[in-house]
Amino acid sequence: MMLLKSWLSTLVGLFHSIKDENLQWQNQNQAQQTKLKHAQILAEQTLAAKLKKQSVQLEHEISLLKIRHDAELSMFKTKCNQDIKDYEQYLNALDRLKKSIQSSYTHLPEAVAFTIHHHAKYLLNKMWEANDMEQKMKYEMQLITFMATVHEDAKLHLEGTATKPLPENTLKLIQQ
Repeated sequence: MMLLKSWLSTLVGLFHSIKDENLQWQNQNQAQQTKLKHAQILAEQTLAAKLKKQSVQLEHEISLLKIRHDAELSMFKTKCNQDIKDYEQYLNALDRLKKSIQSSYTHLPEAVAFTIHHHAKYLLNKMWEANDMEQKMKYEMQLITFMATVHEDAKLHLEGTATKPLPENTLKLIQQ
């Protein structure tokens, strides 16, 4: 029993000495621990402020991007609507051209008038679908030349100065 008492006493003493060392260490390092806690709190506050500032900046940038996107979308829609109107006007002009051919060349088979009209529409579509501006201009010039030639052939025929009963210059352009 004495042995147990001695052993327990040693154990309690060891326990107290460890607690004393721990307490002594905490007392010696209390100022440093307080500094570290304050530094940690300050760092967390600084980080929170920085994150809040970045969040506000990102919200502002997102807002600007939305405004820019909305403006670009509106301009694109307006451009597309204008393109549709322009395309419709071109188609109407081509329909008038076909009627002009039919009225100028009453003896001409309808298929020839439709072929001329179809070729003009083909050139219009090529011009419209071209992505490269140089190609677009090339097709536009071809369309203008073609329509001017059709108009000139019809005018010469109506004036009676045409030497042949067919729109020869127009048909030559189609063959090219």
